[in-house]
Amino acid sequence: MQAKSMDRTVLCIKWGTLYSADYVNVLFNAARANISGSFRFVCLTDDPEGLSPRIEHFPIPDIGLEPHHWKGGGWPKLSMFVPDLYGIKGRVLFIDLDMVIWGALDSFFTWEKGMVMLDHGPWRHNDGVPRPMSSVFAFDAGAHADMLERFAANRDALMARYRLEQDFIAGEAGPLAFWPQDWIKSYKNHLRPPLIIDRFRGPYPPDPSVRILCFHGQPRPIDLVHPPAGNWDVFPHYGRGRVAWMAEYWKRFGGKI
Repeated sequence: MQAKSMDRTVLCIKWGTLYSADYVNVLFNAARANISGSFRFVCLTDDPEGLSPRIEHFPIPDIGLEPHHWKGGGWPKLSMFVPDLYGIKGRVLFIDLDMVIWGALDSFFTWEKGMVMLDHGPWRHNDGVPRPMSSVFAFDAGAHADMLERFAANRDALMARYRLEQDFIAGEAGPLAFWPQDWIKSYKNHLRPPLIIDRFRGPYPPDPSVRILCFHGQPRPIDLVHPPAGNWDVFPHYGRGRVAWMAEYWKRFGGKI
């Protein structure tokens, strides 16, 4: 059954200074262009300065994290599992700020049920073991409050056990489903030219069939738009200069060029 239009929310979270307001604004505009009908776009943030006035923004709920927990990994993401998150109802699609929306997103709200995560295992492994990733995931609002309660009651032991918030979610949320592999592609694994060749040509543009392009770690989208001097990729990989297709995407959806 098709979810009611206002029972759909795109959610993102921004804290610290690694990602500028531009990331949120571009994500919002790209989502607007690729989702039919009505939906909420909500940003949880510690600093709303520079966000488009069309974006709903709220403080990040306090889930008992210490200051050092905000500097490594994505543990603040767990705040979205509070029982009543600013009146959000229905299906929630969380998207990391360094994702690039390249195609239609309507199906992300209706694909499977419960917790749906990204399986990045096939990108680099052939063993068939799922490797859940929290860059793009969907869940029902309020459905995982028990998971957050377990975290609050045994925070340090669970953080030591799982090491990353995505492993905690995958291990504690119950049954998982995964996005189709052709919906989400990796910049590093699918678009970056092979070693040596990357010194002579830039990254390939995503295929039109791709829905979301995943940047994980370095480089980040902004490096391809506002490149630093020299190599913006991670050695021994190589990238230099502005990437035209990435800059066009950024500009089209309201980013600063």
